[in-house]
Amino acid sequence: MNKQAATTENDTPSRIDEGAERVKQATSSAVAGTKEAVGRAADHVEESLHRATDKVAAGAHRASDKLDEAGERGRAAYDATMDRADEWLEQVRDYVREKPVQSMAIALGAGWLLGRLLRR
Repeated sequence: MNKQAATTENDTPSRIDEGAERVKQATSSAVAGTKEAVGRAADHVEESLHRATDKVAAGAHRASDKLDEAGERGRAAYDATMDRADEWLEQVRDYVREKPVQSMAIALGAGWLLGRLLRR
């Protein structure tokens, strides 16, 4: 029995080493699987964020383009209105030069009417 006890004593360190190696391999395998799963999830999140960022940027570009177009239309309308106002003012000046007495009568009548309306 001494031989068996000696053999068992000699086997114990190797069994401990084998068990430790199996635990190391299982741990490494579990960590590698976890890293792979986390990596796939991180890649998916990254792709989703990139798509979302691209959509937001595209929307911002469309909004900016629409604002630019609206600004151009506003400037064109302003310019057209100013041109019409200048033309009207020039017509009024010409009328006053041609008919000063009638212009004064119209101005007095308009002032009297406006005064009556504002008094109420």
